[in-house]
Amino acid sequence: MRKQKKKSRHSKQTHNRQYKDRLWRMIFNNKEDLLQLYNAINHTDYQNPDDLEVNTLEDVLYLSMKNDVSFLVGGTMNLYEHQSTFNPNMPLRGVFYFSRLYEGYVADNNLMIYHEKRVRLPKPKYIVFYNGTKNQPDSMELRLSDCFENTDNEAPCLECTATMLNINYGHNQELMKHCRRLKEYSIFVQCVREYIQSEPSVEDALEKAIDTCINQDVLADFLKKHRAEVTNMILTTYDKDLYEKTLKEDAREEGRAEGREEGMEYLNQLNKYLLKSKRYNDLERATEDIEYQKKLLKEFGIELNGTK
Repeated sequence: MRKQKKKSRHSKQTHNRQYKDRLWRMIFNNKEDLLQLYNAINHTDYQNPDDLEVNTLEDVLYLSMKNDVSFLVGGTMNLYEHQSTFNPNMPLRGVFYFSRLYEGYVADNNLMIYHEKRVRLPKPKYIVFYNGTKNQPDSMELRLSDCFENTDNEAPCLECTATMLNINYGHNQELMKHCRRLKEYSIFVQCVREYIQSEPSVEDALEKAIDTCINQDVLADFLKKHRAEVTNMILTTYDKDLYEKTLKEDAREEGRAEGREEGMEYLNQLNKYLLKSKRYNDLERATEDIEYQKKLLKEFGIELNGTK
């Protein structure tokens, strides 16, 4: 029974993430919007959507995985993934995806990989678009090598780097300025979040969010055309109770992180005074005896914020 409950909870979490992932894919399935996004990220000015060759993996049977969007343009092999939760394992997923993408590229172009002549390949570029509820910086580099157990100084023979971009409303404003579609998606998701908190039902929240965005010309053409599909997609994958629980858990985790950081401040302060006083035995004892640590903090008049 426990295993079944755990599986059910995981399924609900997946569903809560799916509506944004699927919505993002729907929007950027359009070549014009995808090309605008590529230009905004790379500071390029491609105008012809036909310059972009989509090669998204529709099904990777041996992994039961699908990627969001992959395409060739300007001599680069681009992999774009949307994530509604922070996932440090995206570079490992990228290795799997790129392996299949290059396998297809080699086959499509009849490249001879067993000859002496070096083959020419498009450069890989991996972008992860994050819009989860946990606070994350505008940009973050995720590396496959961070997953490796061996921490010696020898460089690994294999590396994959993903650039994670925070696309929550208010983040990466320069990028949003150059990609209207991405900005509108960010605003719509934020609008849905806010109305879900204030409206009596998810149905009411969606109706109000869609009407508001259409009236403000935010994804207006897309929402008018796909209103029923978007509504049904969110209703069938969204769990309000789980969403609110997730927000509370995120807030608690952030509070714990802040508490740990503040705790380190006053412990560092204590260590500084003990070392200065050459009280090495007290320093060693304080690392193992919490009550003695508290006593020393009181002795030195060190408050929680690290001041004396």
